[in-house]
Amino acid sequence: MNKVSNIVRPFARPLVLVGGVLLIVAALLPWATFVLNEGPYPDKATLQFFDAPFAVTGFRFHLLLLGLLVLIASFAPVPSRARVLRALGWGGLLVSVISGLFITIEGGGLGAITAADGATAFGALVGLVGGAAVILGAIALGVEPPAHWTLKLPTAAAYAVLVVVFVLVLLGVSLVLTAGGQGGAANPYAGPLFLAFLGFAAGAMAALSATGAIRFVSELSEKHRIFSVVVLLLCALLLPFTDAGSEYWMTVAANIGIYAATAIGLNIVVGLAGLLDLGYVAFMGIGALVAANFSGAAAAAFGVHLPFPVAAVIAAVVAGIFGAIVGSPTLRVRGDYLAIVTLAFGEIFTRSAQNNIGGLTNGANAIPGIPALSLFGADFNKSFTLGSIKLPAGVLYYVLIVLLVALVMTVFANLKFSRIGRAWIAIREDEDAARAMGIRTGQAKILAFLVGAMLAGLAGAVFAHKNGTVSYESFKFLESVTLLAAVILGGMGSIPGAVLGASLLFVLPEKLREFSEYRLLIFGLALVLIMRFRPQGLVPDRHRRAELADEDVGGAPVDEVHEVPGAVKEAKA
Repeated sequence: MNKVSNIVRPFARPLVLVGGVLLIVAALLPWATFVLNEGPYPDKATLQFFDAPFAVTGFRFHLLLLGLLVLIASFAPVPSRARVLRALGWGGLLVSVISGLFITIEGGGLGAITAADGATAFGALVGLVGGAAVILGAIALGVEPPAHWTLKLPTAAAYAVLVVVFVLVLLGVSLVLTAGGQGGAANPYAGPLFLAFLGFAAGAMAALSATGAIRFVSELSEKHRIFSVVVLLLCALLLPFTDAGSEYWMTVAANIGIYAATAIGLNIVVGLAGLLDLGYVAFMGIGALVAANFSGAAAAAFGVHLPFPVAAVIAAVVAGIFGAIVGSPTLRVRGDYLAIVTLAFGEIFTRSAQNNIGGLTNGANAIPGIPALSLFGADFNKSFTLGSIKLPAGVLYYVLIVLLVALVMTVFANLKFSRIGRAWIAIREDEDAARAMGIRTGQAKILAFLVGAMLAGLAGAVFAHKNGTVSYESFKFLESVTLLAAVILGGMGSIPGAVLGASLLFVLPEKLREFSEYRLLIFGLALVLIMRFRPQGLVPDRHRRAELADEDVGGAPVDEVHEVPGAVKEAKA
């Protein structure tokens, strides 16, 4: 790579400029010449250009935007210019590869590029060359440390910045959910085009991260934590009023919230205490089954119908008791042996639920007919009217789950920065050293299992009433693996990381229905790439980022400082 950089370095700037121009040209060129869906491909097969510029169907607009950003970054005083250009180049390359391959395959091979009448569609090919040129030129410019802003803003200005950022995040979430439609029959091409949109988003976010903007906002949010939490909660409650406010996406968002709350609980066990738990979803299942049996359903073992708050508390307590029971044998095992113990517990729970042991799980028949929640006469599974605005069915469940996630986040944050939280982190780093420093590691590990299981049980109680039925099929080993993958993908020990990881792993299946046979392959490939290029996760915890940080970035001293307009950029890992 160094030899290539030395050869290309004199041509680095022209190469970047040529690449940016090629990305713009690629967006304007045709991408296909064949007929599909009873009409020309650009008009009938979701390849509009300016018709829907902010939707995934306008991926050519995104390519145009990436090209313009490359040209701007080439001349403007941008911090960490090489990193920014490299990120934008990868974004253009991903959009071209994903969209180009999809169109070519759908068109029957090269028929997508060259038509019978001799017309040629060079859009994807030019985009590929443009993205590669930008990446090669950015590499030749040299390796730069990531930027770090040290701007000091007044409190009012900081609040305004946070509000604007969180509103943009809300609009971005709405865009991600609605991009390309719902998939399936609504838009059979939504999956590949959504992946192209993700390529654009990944390039844009990586470029922002390289400039130091994301880290600056993160530090600003940490400084004004209470205000940030309140604004973020309000933004989450406003999601039903956006384009994503349909019954379909409210159901998807509610399910994401349930699994996000469960993933945060798992983050206590894995992210803070460093205990590998491969049967964690069993605690969620225990909570769901306990709540179902106290719900008054016809197939429930107990002929009582307790109010939901009471049933939820009972479910959390029972799940916590099982968590402590499972945690007790782990005092003398660690690592792979601990994983085997927790895996065995998950399998025991699944088999027991399947065989209806104790008459509590109803076996393969499950527990159907769990009554929906209601508040002041309003059923949570029906549409809701607020003033003159009619909200879709399920929006009240979504609100309840947002409050649940907020509660779990609060518990996690307070535990993380408490004395027991620091003890868990010490155990994760070196259990022997923690014991030598006076930490009662056995009690701390049992407490981690207990608290994590209680949070999972609480989420399971909401899950039972939300779906109206509870079956052992919902709590198999694959669900535990998915939750663990969500924690690792988002960043171990990170609250927003667990939410982001759960969101990605449960939104992607909805957006990629036509790839159902290759879903695990895509997840596995994504995890491999994350572990290779960003082992600390998408939103890493501060301690985790410090552990995995490189000691040297491109030969530059770690404490080197660079002056940039409007900010100070420190070379850090």
